[in-house]
Amino acid sequence: MVRVTPVQALDLPELAPYRTMRRQHKQREEGFFVAEGEKVVRRLIESELEIVSLLLPEKWFEQYAGVLEKRPEKELPVFLAERNLLEELTGFSFFQGVLAVARVPKVFTIEEVLTRSVPPRLLLAVDGVSSAENLGGLIRNCVAFGVNALLVADNCCSAWLRRSVRSSMGTIFKLPVLEMVNLPDRLSFLRKEGFHLIAAHAHAEERSVSGADFRKDCVIVLGSEGHGISQEVLKLCDEEVVIPMQNQVDSLNVATAGAIFLYEASRQRAKV
Repeated sequence: MVRVTPVQALDLPELAPYRTMRRQHKQREEGFFVAEGEKVVRRLIESELEIVSLLLPEKWFEQYAGVLEKRPEKELPVFLAERNLLEELTGFSFFQGVLAVARVPKVFTIEEVLTRSVPPRLLLAVDGVSSAENLGGLIRNCVAFGVNALLVADNCCSAWLRRSVRSSMGTIFKLPVLEMVNLPDRLSFLRKEGFHLIAAHAHAEERSVSGADFRKDCVIVLGSEGHGISQEVLKLCDEEVVIPMQNQVDSLNVATAGAIFLYEASRQRAKV
């Protein structure tokens, strides 16, 4: 049931998650996240994630009303506010003024991912990625190319930060994300399960991305732009693969590199 409340100020206790949304790490610790933007919020409404509340202009509520009535929550608070009031929350003018707060979903285990999926499985693991925008872009790539799960190492930022959710364009609601992963431990486990571990390494000499075999169960491992993959993780990988580049460019944005690797994996698997 949708409960609509017009607001002229942001001091209601129920609006506390919106007032504190710049303190994203604190929110993540408390188990919720903020979604912003019309498309992201719409995808949230259409997902199975638990929504805490929405805060938006009345014109957007009218467009969402039909899908909101289908939500399973016993009571779903919707707060209506003018855009100039909403801009106080973000500190800048944003076009749609659509916000929502939702619960971070239950964390999957790697064992559950393997049980729920069928071979050949495709996983992506990230090591040392600290940019929420880059992580969000990787999530979008994962969903676009059929990745079964994303493993986010404990030295990365959270996938549920507001900028990551926004950069993913809400596709994160469709992807199993395993956060705070002890990456060496989980990669060792996957090797024992027969997975082939492929490291995206800017200085690999033996094999280019088009020459790697992505047709069986495999994990693509990506590192940060600054430091790449840690030596501990790199030693666990079966092979190091490079994206050939010209004009003395030696690295790409991690989301761009991920897209290239995932496209090649998708291309090869389409021929199987």
